[in-house]
Amino acid sequence: MNTIVKQGSGPHMAQHPRNVVLLDLDGTLTKSDGGIIASVIKTFEELGRPVPDDAELHRFIGPAIIESLRRNHVPEEELDRAVIIYRSYYADRAVFDDPNEPGNKVPGRLVNVVFPGIREQLLKLRADGYYLALASCKPEYQCVPICEHFHLTELLDGIYGASKDNSRLDKDQVIRYCFDKIGFDASAGDKAVMIGDRYTDIDGAHACGLDTIGCRWGYAPAGEMEEHGVYEIIEKPEQIEEAVNRYFQTH
Repeated sequence: MNTIVKQGSGPHMAQHPRNVVLLDLDGTLTKSDGGIIASVIKTFEELGRPVPDDAELHRFIGPAIIESLRRNHVPEEELDRAVIIYRSYYADRAVFDDPNEPGNKVPGRLVNVVFPGIREQLLKLRADGYYLALASCKPEYQCVPICEHFHLTELLDGIYGASKDNSRLDKDQVIRYCFDKIGFDASAGDKAVMIGDRYTDIDGAHACGLDTIGCRWGYAPAGEMEEHGVYEIIEKPEQIEEAVNRYFQTH
């Protein structure tokens, strides 16, 4: 499949009904906390603002960056600059240690590893005939090189993320954008389920009339997924295929 398709502008799905598995990126497919947190710390330091505590830093993983900056009292007039600083460290500035290649310096987005078992599960889901679509609140222009770097691109049917200009920011907006691009048609029997680790995945899926299978290995604080009405929680990546099959067999 060519790169154009991977970037979310591919042809409509060729056949219906189709079962679609929507996959979050951070905390679901990849362990990305190191690069996100390091970039957030650099951002607050550059803004001259107190760095949030460890628990709060971990809450940056999942929601759109601008949402987390607001929650940490960055004033509206500083938000645009803060996002630019964050994205420069996360996407461009090779100042962090590479966990996959000691001694190498990389931008924040590559301070990241794929959770053990994820690739095998994606291969199994593809073999089962599911359409696999990444649906992330991370900007799409960042999702694509991350997936390429970690060899996830060839295991996915499409990569869909937020827009650079914040017009497509929340998970429900990303899901609707994905559905539009792939020609998702519930009236023709298409069905979907979200797999993710944070309230943003659950709330975004609910807004689109979907359920979420929650990932305990991700970044949700204790009780968050339950409070937001997650359909089911699985404990480890090796349970993904089984949970997806069980979901579609009963819906």
